[in-house]
Amino acid sequence: MTVATARHILVDSEEQCAELKAQIEAGTDFADAAKEHSSCPSGRSGGDLGEFGPGMMVPEFDEVVFSADIGTVQGPVKTQFGYHLLEVTSRS
Repeated sequence: MTVATARHILVDSEEQCAELKAQIEAGTDFADAAKEHSSCPSGRSGGDLGEFGPGMMVPEFDEVVFSADIGTVQGPVKTQFGYHLLEVTSRS
């Protein structure tokens, strides 16, 4: 089974999500941005979601996490929780 580790930032609006993505691409640290802006409890640990397999997260997450290049910021990804920036940190 494939497992991945990822981190994310959860916000309420697509605009804020896109703005944070631009800031991160311009050099803002992902973990710092997560601590400051993410409404998910994982924000306190820099957005780290730990390790998980397919089906353990919402389908929209799985689609990105199990296909995107490692170390690239993906998003905005819309789920029932809001808008996410996602970064796959490893996959095996």
